Amino acid sequence: MQFNNEKAIYLQIGEYAMDRILLEEWRAEEKIPSVRDLASDLEVNPNTVMRAYDHLQQQEIIYNKRGIGFFASNSAKALILKTRKDHFLNEELTLVFRTMDLLDISIEEVNTYYQNR
Repeated sequence: MQFNNEKAIYLQIGEYAMDRILLEEWRAEEKIPSVRDLASDLEVNPNTVMRAYDHLQQQEIIYNKRGIGFFASNSAKALILKTRKDHFLNEELTLVFRTMDLLDISIEEVNTYYQNR
């Protein structure tokens, strides 16, 4: 995994984990990789993965069964979708519309461009 310097690594690992859940590689109520296994796979310190897992637990995306490991929650996919949609609509789409307005690009132009791709 390539990390960028603009965001904390633990947050990027959290996004990686959420992507695995959205792609259904990590399914609800199934055990997800251990902290050590994921740290080894991503070539990071286990403490960084633990921090990412703690962050995901606070959002109720994953939970810990003491002595067994971490699991994706039943509501993980829905929570991730809601969070990401809200972020897209409130942050990214606002920027897109502002840029479209500045460049005088209509919705029809975007639609035509998208359909011809």
